[in-house]
Amino acid sequence: MTPFAYAHADDTATAIREGAGRGAKYLGGGTNLVDLMREGIEHPATLVDVTGLSTEIEDGDDGGLVIGGGVKNTALAADARIRARYPVLARAILAGASAQIRNMATVGGNTLQRTRCTYFYDKATRCNKRREGSGCDALEGFNRIHAILGASTACVATHPSDMCVALAMLDATVQLDGPEGARTIPFTDLHRLPGDTPATETNLRPGELIHAIALPASPIAAHSTYRKVRDRASYAFALISVAAAVELADDGTVGDVRLALGGVAHKPWRARIAEDALRGRPATEATFRAAAEAELADARPLRDNAFKIELAKRTIVAVLADLTESRA
Repeated sequence: MTPFAYAHADDTATAIREGAGRGAKYLGGGTNLVDLMREGIEHPATLVDVTGLSTEIEDGDDGGLVIGGGVKNTALAADARIRARYPVLARAILAGASAQIRNMATVGGNTLQRTRCTYFYDKATRCNKRREGSGCDALEGFNRIHAILGASTACVATHPSDMCVALAMLDATVQLDGPEGARTIPFTDLHRLPGDTPATETNLRPGELIHAIALPASPIAAHSTYRKVRDRASYAFALISVAAAVELADDGTVGDVRLALGGVAHKPWRARIAEDALRGRPATEATFRAAAEAELADARPLRDNAFKIELAKRTIVAVLADLTESRA
């Protein structure tokens, strides 16, 4: 491990001042960053410890909730307000890792965790995330877990977080603070598709810190769920995941819907094409299948992951059917 300096931040102003230094990284639970340091992939000059900051879940002015960036995943999933008003988020977190990791991981750190692509972790391979312009061995390698949407010839990695899929579906916003001041952005704008610069994974500015994530008041969110399809039942990253919420009209049609996918792209994938195809349509399996087909029409499989396209479609249909049948 490369030597580094350590700074503990007692307040946000100190964190931002220390985090503005060249090569500085913020340390939350460390469940991803420390692993990457041990593997010699991350080489921060300074770790700025922010574990004591923004650790509350507060009621928002609009009736929603504001989740501090330092809130532990376990505490968030167990919060009664989350479980009642945003069940998709609690379920996504509980599907995401072992209890020990959830006890350590923070909301801000989970949001910024990096891909689990095996070629990213293997320094003997080519990876544009580790060394820009070196190439991507996953393109012609074993790519069963890789992206089918939004990928590029520079990178086909997927985003690993379950929590982030739920947050993308919930129209969350991210409250940031940094050397240039505070700002708020939609959660769906936080992460980037790879394009030609896959090492640039978010739209954070240098030195910015995730202060909080805000969930808007949303009646539809109470009728939400999360389903994760993976190779084994415990502690595995998603092959496909679906976060969904549905509100039925009095005539049985889909009045409103929110839908996001995990395991398919470099970022949590908000399925807006499918949403548009569902609104105002009968809540039937045929409608759900047509919407899933529309969303996956641009999917581009690799040698080993073509199965993901049909798996995604079937999972979307199954989740929507479960949500609507329970409300019929």
